[in-house]
This record gives sequence, structure tokens and C-alpha cells, in this order.
Amino acid sequence: MTIRPGAIAGGPGSALASALVCAGCGASPAPGDPYPFRCPNAGTGDDTDHVLRRLLDVRAVEFPGAGGGDAATNPYLRYRHLFHAWHVARAGGIDDDAYCALVARLDGEVAKVDGRGFVPTPFFRAGALSDQLGFAPDGGVWVKDETGNVSGSHKARHLFGLLVYLEVMERLGRADPAARPHLAIASCGNAAMAAAVVAAAGRRVLDVFVPVDADPLVVARLRELDARVSVCPREPGVTGDPTYHRLRAALAEGALPFTCQGNENGLAVEGGFTLGYEMATALADGPALDRLVVQVGGGALASACIESIDDAVALGALPRAPRFNAVQTEGAWPLRRAFDRLAARLPVGATPGDLREALAYAATHRSAFMWPWEEEPRSVAHGILDDETYDWLAVVEGMLRTGGSPVVVGEDVLVHANELAVSTTGIDVDPTGSSGLAGLVALRDRGDVGDHERVGVLFSGVRR
Repeated sequence: MTIRPGAIAGGPGSALASALVCAGCGASPAPGDPYPFRCPNAGTGDDTDHVLRRLLDVRAVEFPGAGGGDAATNPYLRYRHLFHAWHVARAGGIDDDAYCALVARLDGEVAKVDGRGFVPTPFFRAGALSDQLGFAPDGGVWVKDETGNVSGSHKARHLFGLLVYLEVMERLGRADPAARPHLAIASCGNAAMAAAVVAAAGRRVLDVFVPVDADPLVVARLRELDARVSVCPREPGVTGDPTYHRLRAALAEGALPFTCQGNENGLAVEGGFTLGYEMATALADGPALDRLVVQVGGGALASACIESIDDAVALGALPRAPRFNAVQTEGAWPLRRAFDRLAARLPVGATPGDLREALAYAATHRSAFMWPWEEEPRSVAHGILDDETYDWLAVVEGMLRTGGSPVVVGEDVLVHANELAVSTTGIDVDPTGSSGLAGLVALRDRGDVGDHERVGVLFSGVRR
């Protein structure tokens, strides 16, 4: 997304090419705030959807070309000129070499903890999978495989970006390394694992709030990484995710949101932009994707893909954005409910102006569109069973703007898609990680995706 340069978190009076702006009310964090993660107006009870978004002045930056780094280049180095932390660091007097050294050092610490650092993950046309789904040779399925990423999922992408920002704040003297606040996250699995790895690499204390049915192997690994684990049962008569309620309490006591929920930390969404940037780089010399189908729980993955691809289009790296489809399960589909309610406000033949008006209304009337799922959600794709879609507005906007829509899939489709993913690609992806493919299977079954379409999906997590 684009803006005019303005004075933001780089310091009083600084003009940066990157800004943090609330999509709901337009406010920005105070200049110099070391932890500008949440809209300053959040929590006022005004029913506005207060979520910070990173906006970029595309006149001041360039998208790295295909020769902008070798295959092993850390994506947070290759695409650093597009990240808020880099712009804040440069405005504060940290030169580019020092910034690169900071990122490389942290990446090395991640590798010590997890056995691997950050490199571009595979993105390829899955031939056997495309054939099984009946695509023509010029169409098919392109898989972005995150199962070999740090901690085995895409979640570390979001959180490493946060760690870099925290380190920049300390280097600039805006945060005291001797008095670091605790980090906190609510998660049932992959996000918690990623947070524990990245926090351990940064030598930071992490509180993790997990549900009662969290995988014992995941919990054991969290404790091995010295995360402080709290099990959070549901309370009778209390709606919403109990782990999220505990997270909110911890944040109120001074913890920092080391989480993938964009309403709690807008920079967590930006950390996942590397996924979209890598897809754009891989597609630079060939036809664009026609469609991207993304699984949605809290929404950070989908909003990161949508916003980063928008950046790539604005910077000329891609000719156009694909159509976006978001996937949820029959166990919980708060995003589909919100989409339907917002779409109902649009007239037949709606113009871009009509869409802007409807989005503006939704941004200031959140409770009419997004609220916690009324029942405890259950699914084999347990990683996308968030009671709310926290980044819902950016995802709904991306779908409506590109002619996409949400897809709700049943358990049989989720299981079938996972078996298809594993058998045709050899990737040991779990049912949550292949739930985007389940959405594509459903779209193909009802005739909404043509044989010649080029469709992207993400395998977002490894089977544990």
C-alpha cells in the first residue's frame, strides 16, 4: 500500500518512506515510540477496527530484481529496503552495513537454536498435483512450501521481523536491553513454536498461552526452549479464545505482543511479507498467478500475502494481483460471515467508490461484522480455528477488490486435500498447512476455477 512520506516512528520530524497507520481510524503511533505495535486509539471501545498497517511510499524504494540476491540470501536482507525496521534504523543513524550485520547475527542465532536460518522457501509448479486436479499444461497449482522453514511453518517469518525491530530499538537507544519486557503469544501450535525459537535466538523471555488440547510434543518442545507455558481452559459462558483472553491480560500487565494477531502487533503482518515478495521474484520472468488461495485463522498469513503482492504490483515487479480466495473450515468461519455482511452492503455493479464506502463503514462498525464464534470450534485443521479473524478487514478488502471470495470446506475435503498434497508432492504437510489446497479442491469441484488458471497455494506447516 502507498502513502506520502510523513513523520512517524523514526523520530520527531523524520520523514520516512514507511509508515504505520491504523486502517480503522488513521492514527499513527507517537514518534519515537519504541513499541509501536498497536493503534494508540485501540481499547477505547469505539467499535472501530484498530489495526496498524505498514504503508510504503513506492516512489522512494525499488523492488529487488531477479539478480538482487542469490538463492541462499536471507529474505530480510534481500528485501530490507521494503521493511519498516530498515527505514527506522537508517533514519536513526544506523548505516546499511550495520543493519545487515544485525540481521545476519540474529539469523545466525536462529540457526543455532533451530538448526536452520531463513532462506527463500521453494515455490514451484506441482506437476502431479496439477494433473490430479485436471489442470491444463499452461495452468496448474504452484506450491509455496513453508514446511522446511524455521520451526517448520511460515509463522517464524512474522516473528523474526518483530525481533529485528526490537533489536533496532535497542541499537538506537530507545529501549533498554537490561530491562526487556517479557514477550507473549497465544497459540495452539505453529505460532508458539516459532515464537519460542525466535525468542530464544534473541535471548528474550516468552510467555506462551496454549489451549488444553495443545499437542504434548509441541508443549514439550516449548519448555525445552525455556518458554513459560500456561494452559488455558475455556470458561463456561465466556465466548472467545481463552488463550487470547490470557494474552490480553499479559499485555495489560506490560508484556509485548510477540504474536501473529495483527490487531495486537501490526508489524507481525509485515514480517510475513517475505512470502509474497519471494513469490513475486519467482514469477518475474513468467506469467502471473491468476489466483491465490490462502488458509485463514487469525488472518495474518492472508493479509501478509495480499499486502506484499500489492507492494510488488505497485513497484512494477508483477503486472497485476491475482484473485484472492480465503479458506476456513465448517468448524468456524467468522471471516466468511463478515465477508457476506459487507458484500451485502454493495449495490449491483458496485464501483471502487462503493467499495471504499462499504469498507469505511465496516472499519468503524466492527461488531456488526466480526465477533467471536459462538461455539468451540473443532477441525482436523486445528491451526485455523481462531474464534475471530483478527486481520479480517484487510483480507475482505483484498478479496472484494480482486473479485475473490471466501471458501468454507468440510472435514472430508480437508482430509482428502491433505492426502492429495502428500501423495503427489512428497511434502509432509499437515492438514492445517494444506487447507488452502482444500479450498482449491472445493473451488474446482464447483467449477469456479478453470483448467488454464495458474493458482498459488501455501503449504504452511509440517506434520509433527
